[in-house]
Amino acid sequence: MKPRQRPPSSRAQAGATMIEVLVSLLILMFGLLGLVGVMIQSQRAQLESYQRVQALMLVQDMASRMATNKSVASCYVLASFIGTNATTVPAATTCVVTGVTAEQKDRMVLDLTEWRDQLLGSAEISGGSSVGAILGARGCITKDPSSNLYQVSVAWQGSAATLAPPAGVACATGQYGTDDGARRAVSVKVQLS
Repeated sequence: MKPRQRPPSSRAQAGATMIEVLVSLLILMFGLLGLVGVMIQSQRAQLESYQRVQALMLVQDMASRMATNKSVASCYVLASFIGTNATTVPAATTCVVTGVTAEQKDRMVLDLTEWRDQLLGSAEISGGSSVGAILGARGCITKDPSSNLYQVSVAWQGSAATLAPPAGVACATGQYGTDDGARRAVSVKVQLS
């Protein structure tokens, strides 16, 4: 006859089970930390996407305003940028285009004022504060000296440094850090004849 084996003691079983539970919790913790990292990246990408869509809408808005008031389109050209840290809109008296009415010049000033306000977030207000602003939004309007080709651009602060926008989109260069990697920009070229 075979000798009878004693069942393992409950004390040995409890120790092995506790180690298994701790290892399982450790694996679960690393999985949850990974999930939190993915969620943070997702929110960052969503913010970047939101800002890009808002910037594209602002670019298109100004392009259509210029097309509507094209007789004074050259007066829309800005010496620098408008928006964050530059809120002064050119006066109607700075527009030296001949053969246009005072109403057209006033319309240009109103367009630039409304565009500046949109860059600063006036489209969405909560509790008396503008909350719809693109981070550090700045708008630029330039003209190619050899043609009637205008470039309307919007630049803003990205959430992390990447590659700088191409050299052809110089709006707010140097305003978002030393290497310009945090600057994001969109632009559209408008041909006005």
